Amino acid sequence: MQKVTVLKGGDSPEREISLISGAAIAKGLQEAGFEVQELDPAHYSSFAGLIAAMEKDPPAAVFLGLHGGSGENGQIQAALELAGFRHTGSGFAACALTMDKYVAKLMARQEGIPVADWMLFRGDLTEDYNDPSDLQGIQEKLGLPIMVKPNDGGSSVGISKVEELSQLKDAVKQALKFSNGALLERFIKGREFAVTVLDGKALPLVEIRPRDGWYDYQNKYNAGRTEYLVPAPVDEATTQLMQTYAERLWQVFGLQGYARVDFLYDEIQPWFLEVNTLPGMTPLSLTPMAARTVGIDFPKLMKTIVDLALR
Repeated sequence: MQKVTVLKGGDSPEREISLISGAAIAKGLQEAGFEVQELDPAHYSSFAGLIAAMEKDPPAAVFLGLHGGSGENGQIQAALELAGFRHTGSGFAACALTMDKYVAKLMARQEGIPVADWMLFRGDLTEDYNDPSDLQGIQEKLGLPIMVKPNDGGSSVGISKVEELSQLKDAVKQALKFSNGALLERFIKGREFAVTVLDGKALPLVEIRPRDGWYDYQNKYNAGRTEYLVPAPVDEATTQLMQTYAERLWQVFGLQGYARVDFLYDEIQPWFLEVNTLPGMTPLSLTPMAARTVGIDFPKLMKTIVDLALR
């Protein structure tokens, strides 16, 4: 019986969601026939201590159930690779590129994939805007509303929808609680879709329809607050276009194993939002939903992801 170590929790703002994902992953792996060890990096003073603990009885693979922070930005991936451990998902370089939303948008736009206009504040530059008219340039570039989010966060933590310029400073401060950069992004009114890519091949689309408001943290992780439609009810041409964009981005970023690419669709064209290199595995997560539509149940999905890591 092969041993798999599941890393879950960590110390990012997405810790609680990671604990839920990690528990689900461990259960799925056990059902798939693996011996499972669960470890929380937050219980160790350094990556060195975590690595040392795993080296006492090395697993065949490490399943990363972490979300955000050093668990998803390439740091833990680099540590594992240097120590010789095989791990699920993408390598450190791809994780670092996609975790930085500013860099990811630059690369996507360079590939000809539509991306909403944006500005990046590497620090609280709004302190320099003492006159309301100073903010007009931002409105002229991005319009209103404006989405303000941490440049390297996930799970909708720290995101605000700014309806009036008077709200912008507080929104930037909120985003900077979770990142060194605040990304200001033109609001695209449209439907939201998630495209999981498994081993380079896009799975059926999932459409995300919050029952109230937008797809924020509360609507993501509280049952009954969002409707998920899979396969998504959208025309075949648009479906294929989003799948093609997702597969192209997979190659551009050098992704591996599995990942999820998110888009907005304004009934004219899809707009790239972001890449999640470690998609959630909670009961409400999108990647397991997409996999089920092609006959891959949760234990089989866990086994497939481990097999890809071992390959």
